[in-house]
Amino acid sequence: MMSEPCESAPGPADGPLPARPIQVGDQAYLRVPIRTPVIRREDDLAELIRAQALPAARPGDVLFISEKVVAITQGRAVAIAELPVSLLARLLCKAVRRSPYGVGLKSPYSMQCALDECGTGRILLAAAVGALGKLVGRRGDFYRVAGRQAAAIDADGTAGIAEFRPYVIKGPRDPEGVARGLWEALGLETAVVDVNDLGAEVLGASPGVDRELLCAGLRDNPLGQGAEQTPMGLFRRPATAEDDDA
Repeated sequence: MMSEPCESAPGPADGPLPARPIQVGDQAYLRVPIRTPVIRREDDLAELIRAQALPAARPGDVLFISEKVVAITQGRAVAIAELPVSLLARLLCKAVRRSPYGVGLKSPYSMQCALDECGTGRILLAAAVGALGKLVGRRGDFYRVAGRQAAAIDADGTAGIAEFRPYVIKGPRDPEGVARGLWEALGLETAVVDVNDLGAEVLGASPGVDRELLCAGLRDNPLGQGAEQTPMGLFRRPATAEDDDA
């Protein structure tokens, strides 16, 4: 398990990085990435945010957090060395097409996690519907039937942080509740987001978050997809001359 300390990768100090502007409609916004140490299961997410992000927050900011780091703090990173893989998982993974944004369930380890998470019956139904869809030239039926918890699984070998590459990371539990809990604890509007190079989705948010605006404002993946160690950021609206000078 991940019990040994691991130093942050060389780079900027932990905390806020330079703001990145974006235009949404006729309004300008800023995204402020927050660099953190490598986050593990034993870390208290609220305390980490309090130390790393809260000092940089301004009135009206929205804190957005990667769903992957929420899942890790919930203990949903599964070491492949400790994951028994069934024959069914090995067979089913061969029939699943590669996801547009990564390996998805093409790995026997991630497929086993999908079976454990969603149930064998649902995954078998998804495989059958997916196979029928392929016959008529339609794609994506497998993940539509399997559900979001299956689609949210990140396969082993795909994590940007090297420490987590021998792990499958499942989707977070109750992202809506997580976002609301952090908002209540910190007094900062919060959203748990799934952002990649294909776009952004809000999985859960506190009451004051404009989900559509936030998705549009994160469409270019400002936190990055690799080893940046920026699992959260501040969405600032609107940008002002004071922001531009910061």
